[in-house]
Amino acid sequence: MTPSLEHYLVVSALLFALGLLGVLTRRNLIVIYMSLELMLNAANLALVAFSHFNDNLDGQVMVFFIITVAAAEVAVGLALIVALYRKRQTAHVEDLTSLKL
Repeated sequence: MTPSLEHYLVVSALLFALGLLGVLTRRNLIVIYMSLELMLNAANLALVAFSHFNDNLDGQVMVFFIITVAAAEVAVGLALIVALYRKRQTAHVEDLTSLKL
């Protein structure tokens, strides 16, 4: 049995839902950030699946650019989280309600 488009979309939806659950329920900034990346990868999986089953490379090219931008986003995001942690000695969201330095 070969996987169909529906199989890929179900996996993508489950990954996206898991990432959304992590964003909504967790308090640690790093876990929230990882959940956001999981949601981004779920969208990438859906794009690649649509691209593959439509015999069109546009979705795969777009995923290549999304991954490139996501790598830069990870570097900047983690730098900001590290800077906040050094300043406040915490990575919990509720402790960072005020961004006054």
